[in-house]
This record gives sequence, C-alpha cells and structure tokens, in this order.
Amino acid sequence: MPPPSRDTLTVGLLAGGRATRLGGLDKAWLLRDGVAQVERLCNRFAAQASCVLVSANRDLPRYADAGIDAIPDRHPDTGPLSGLDALAVATTTPWLFTLPVDALHVDASVLSRLIAAAGDTGVSAEDDDGLQPLVALWPVAALRVAATDALRGDDFSVRGLQRALGMRTVRFAQVRFGNLNTPDDLVRAGVTHD
Repeated sequence: MPPPSRDTLTVGLLAGGRATRLGGLDKAWLLRDGVAQVERLCNRFAAQASCVLVSANRDLPRYADAGIDAIPDRHPDTGPLSGLDALAVATTTPWLFTLPVDALHVDASVLSRLIAAAGDTGVSAEDDDGLQPLVALWPVAALRVAATDALRGDDFSVRGLQRALGMRTVRFAQVRFGNLNTPDDLVRAGVTHD
C-alpha cells in the first residue's frame, strides 16, 4: 500500500450526529468569525488531500450549494461508525483522515504527525482530554471490511474498531483539539448560528 500523501489521501469530516446537547443545531453550519465549521475545515485541509468528503445526514442540498460532497449514512442510528462506514465506501484513495466537524484546533500539523506514525494499520490521536478516536488516519480497504463486520455484529464502538485494525495512538501533549458539544462550548469558541 502506498504511504499517505496528498495523492493517496481523502479527508473525511464527520457531521452526521444529532447534536442533542445543543438542541439539534447542525454543527457543520455553526459560524466562527462568519465562516461555517464545515467550510473552515474543508478549506484548512483541501491542500493536503486529493478529496474532502463530509459524512452528513441532513440538509444535503446545502452542502451541494456550497460545493461540498456530502455522503449520507448507509446504516442510520449506529453512531459515528455509520459515518466511518459511509466515508470508507465513498473514498477512492487508499487512506482516509477523519475528524469531527466540530473540531476546533486540528490542523495540518496534526495530520502530518499522524502520517508519520501511520505504518500500514493506521493511527488515532490522543490529546490532553484523552483518546480522540475520530481524529484518525485509516487504511481504507481494511476500514471497509472492519466497519462492515462491526455493523453486522452490532458493535458500534469506534475504539473497538481501531483495536480490531491494530491501530496505534499518537499522543499530542499539551494540546486540546476542542469541540462544540454544549452551549458553554459555543460561547467560549465565539460560535454563532443562523
């Protein structure tokens, strides 16, 4: 398998959740400094990958209007695993870098460190808040098989999926990727919504 590089890598943003702690707000379209989260992350990683995809389950025409390829879940109600499955099926490169659409402080340096540690089995991140299994670099062929098996077996744990694939973890010391899970998180990040 070729090593991860711009030509062999797809970025997959996970935006398929319900955001129940935020009253159902669509995290993808939350605004920071007037820019939607999904557009901010697409722009941030476009130069590092051959393609950027978004796992999303609502308001799909809005993504199309913004020129973003949105991929709906094939297996609803199975959590982030369904987004990983959908992205793996849609990805045409050997490698997939995933991150949640509400990640605040994930940038090209995070991707570079994951690429350096990827090996053949892929790698996920750990920051000062703990394991961040959705900030990960996946070998796509193995992910397709493992996600299908996990969905068949009713084991929807992303960490379990990563253990099955033998993925390693890279520790990011004195780093917090941050996310937008609560109203307080929105206030601290200066986020607005339409």
